[in-house]
Amino acid sequence: MGATVRHPAVAGRFYPQNPGVLLAEVHSYISPVAEPVAALGCVVPHAGYMYSGHVAGAVYARLQIPRRCILMCPNHTGMGKPLSIMSEGAWETPMGSVPVDSELATTLKERFSFLSEDAAAHRFEHAAEVQLPFLQACQPQVVFVPIAVGTSQFEALDGLGHAIAEVVASREERVLIIASSDMNHYEPDAITRVKDQKAIDRMLALDARGLYDVVMDEDISMCGFGPTVAMLTAAKQLGATAAELIKYATSGDVSGDRNMVVGYAGVAVR
Repeated sequence: MGATVRHPAVAGRFYPQNPGVLLAEVHSYISPVAEPVAALGCVVPHAGYMYSGHVAGAVYARLQIPRRCILMCPNHTGMGKPLSIMSEGAWETPMGSVPVDSELATTLKERFSFLSEDAAAHRFEHAAEVQLPFLQACQPQVVFVPIAVGTSQFEALDGLGHAIAEVVASREERVLIIASSDMNHYEPDAITRVKDQKAIDRMLALDARGLYDVVMDEDISMCGFGPTVAMLTAAKQLGATAAELIKYATSGDVSGDRNMVVGYAGVAVR
């Protein structure tokens, strides 16, 4: 299995490399919730923990994290195939190893032929990696399916969402569908908040096509709109009736620089 171990790419940069320090930081972002809820899907940010960890932590604290997750992220590196999945091996973090859910991943590949077995897209991609310490802290038995989304074609995203829904619906065990995404990038805080609200409104309406259209029409640089469109499509098919904005922030809330910020939204879909 040595060849299929995916080693951390951004430990020591996006989050602490020391296991004890990392666990303590993750726990600092996860405030205990009296009654966590079961969700079909969620949107979580993926910047460095100092900027967006508090938003991601608020989402993970709010949800009952099941043992099995599908984790979709954008492809920032441009490497690999347009829809890249890994269906074997494990991902290492400073907190230990997270196995890939081979059975679930293989079934997804069989169901949706546009998914390509491809580790290259994942090797240096941070957007899925930064979620794993949160999942490990909340659900020590977690296994997952990593999918890097490098296409912006609506038909492909829609097809992926429907395939995920069919595969998840056939499982007795609950599966959480995670879309890793930051919101608008590198514009003034006031502009980013207006743009992000337009995208958030479509997410809260469970409107995958509407989200796609508003991102395109309003020039919203939401890097993970593809994973989010697929997640919303899947959740809607699985019977989702509501979405909740758990937390929103921008990098300016932390850095104090309001001239050029990145937005972060944490959303749960039930």
